[in-house]
Amino acid sequence: MKTDKRRVPAGAAVLRDDITTAIRRAVTQELAEVGYGRLSIEAVARRAGVSKTAIYRRWRSKLELVLDMVSAVAGRKLPMVDAGSLHGDVELLLLVAAGALRHPLASQIIPDLLAEAARNPQIAETLQRTLTGYQDRVGELVIGRAVERGELPAGADRRGAADLIVGPVYWRLAISRTPLDTPEIARMAAAIVAALRVACTGPSLDEPAVWDTRSLTASEPHRAGA
Repeated sequence: MKTDKRRVPAGAAVLRDDITTAIRRAVTQELAEVGYGRLSIEAVARRAGVSKTAIYRRWRSKLELVLDMVSAVAGRKLPMVDAGSLHGDVELLLLVAAGALRHPLASQIIPDLLAEAARNPQIAETLQRTLTGYQDRVGELVIGRAVERGELPAGADRRGAADLIVGPVYWRLAISRTPLDTPEIARMAAAIVAALRVACTGPSLDEPAVWDTRSLTASEPHRAGA
């Protein structure tokens, strides 16, 4: 009777985790310093202290390397404890998001990748998938809990609600780059919760409202011929 003895790869064939981690750290630092356009495999290899061959064993190109890094970061578990209320959960999420967006590496890499996405469909697709996944996790954790507590109705649009939650902090820190302190985060959380209670008990967020610019209030969608 023959037994299946598979040869265990040795030497260069083994993809060591410590080398993979060093490469990922190096590409993050290179992106922050020079951006995607000027990033090179040679520079990443020098910073990581490895050969270019070590990188090409894992990724076929710098595009594949960067896309893998984005996917790995996006796949991390969202650190969210149950604060006991919708307001508490929203405020905690804003604090977590603000901390991440204030990080020097994130503040430099995110705008660069968003600009690159306008030119590169593969980066655009990965970022879209990443952001959609993040929306779904926020909806599951924050809106799902609020529904269970009876703070929001069961039919609440979780993805649309996630936009209302993370949109303001992202705008302040990633787009306008305006400082956002802890007291202001608390006030922002209160405003977001008030908006969620109105939005989630009114028409679906999937249905676009027609805005009356004279009164700055949403009106009913116009009927044909009205």
